[in-house]
Amino acid sequence: MNLSSFSDTFNQMIKKIVNLVLAMMLTLLALNTPALAVDKQIVIKFSHVAAMDTPKSKSIEHFKQVAERKTAGKVRVDVYPNSTLYKDKEELEALQMGAVQMLAPTLSKFGPLGIREFEVFDLPFLFDDRAALRRVVEGPIGQRLFNILETKGIRGLAYWDNGFKMMSANRPIRVPTDMRGLKVRIQGSKVIDEQMRTLGANPQVMSFSEMTQALQSGVVDGAENPPLNFYSQKVYEVQKHLAVTEHGYLGFAVIVNKRFWDGLPPDIRSGLEAAIVEATQMNNALTERESAEAMQAIAKTGKTAIYKPTSQELALWRQALLPVHKKMEDRIGKDLLASVYKALGKEPER
Repeated sequence: MNLSSFSDTFNQMIKKIVNLVLAMMLTLLALNTPALAVDKQIVIKFSHVAAMDTPKSKSIEHFKQVAERKTAGKVRVDVYPNSTLYKDKEELEALQMGAVQMLAPTLSKFGPLGIREFEVFDLPFLFDDRAALRRVVEGPIGQRLFNILETKGIRGLAYWDNGFKMMSANRPIRVPTDMRGLKVRIQGSKVIDEQMRTLGANPQVMSFSEMTQALQSGVVDGAENPPLNFYSQKVYEVQKHLAVTEHGYLGFAVIVNKRFWDGLPPDIRSGLEAAIVEATQMNNALTERESAEAMQAIAKTGKTAIYKPTSQELALWRQALLPVHKKMEDRIGKDLLASVYKALGKEPER
């Protein structure tokens, strides 16, 4: 490492330490101060990595408006979109430290935090459609997973859709063997890592904000994304081929710092919960509609060839990837996986 690189790394470490110390001081101050006094406005910092004008971003803005209205101005929600405050790898730590109060990370982010159960959502070809997904997230299983989050100082408020994923690269992708040898950007999920290795690809963990540049520069060859991510991050500018495999689901969890949430007056919590319900309905409706619109917009650019696998080809994808369920059952938890299969009316993979 040269002197310049060492200096940059050292400065980044110092900056992170300073930010964490400040967050701890603010948290301690909040614990010893009547911060929820009626004459004080409660400020909620809501950080997220989605681009502006996406369903997620629009729904968070809607939550802000409704929350401020329903709490009669006692709450102010400051929104920080598009990784302007924290990137993927930093935001959960910031939430736990109290530097931000709310996030909406992808469900895969909880695996690296030590909560492997959430990686059940990363299993390929688990959910046949959105109705099947609802049976899991809106029932006892969804709440069971949120209860586990509380051991990490996090309160789960809602599950939000982002759509079903597709494969992209700069060479045609039609069948599973077409993925062999590709360096593919993934989230930090062991299940997704195993999925790519099963296909013969080389998974590369990378933050969402770095993905398009990495694809453009050739650091990675391809990625998996739902339509909204593919369009909002302009992946179509740097990927020539897209296969509509819909092999996996990508969703978010709206979460809040538990200590902060538990310290709110009941009437404030009620107002925020009502706002979350409205924002959840908005996000899921917008995601379904705008995913279709995003595919149409990508097609109109003419920059990416979109391929829809035949039923026979999709059968090959399923055959190739379903063994990942068995390989990952010990990591996710056999009991949890069995409960999910039961909720979906499916037989366990053998």
